[in-house]
Amino acid sequence: MSTKDVLINEIEEVPEPFLTEVLDFVHFLKAKIAREKFDVTIMSESSLGKDWLRPEEEDAWQGL
Repeated sequence: MSTKDVLINEIEEVPEPFLTEVLDFVHFLKAKIAREKFDVTIMSESSLGKDWLRPEEEDAWQGL
């Protein structure tokens, strides 16, 4: 049985009044994942920016 299956089974046993809390936690996790992806993008931008801002790169992309 996969972790997802176990989680679904566990959620099915949670009383209805608590399901909003479970849903809030799922939304929190999704936001955390999105934030981490964004952070990696920002960190790599400064590193890649050194190459992007070279005159050779500007020349290569002029025709687009």
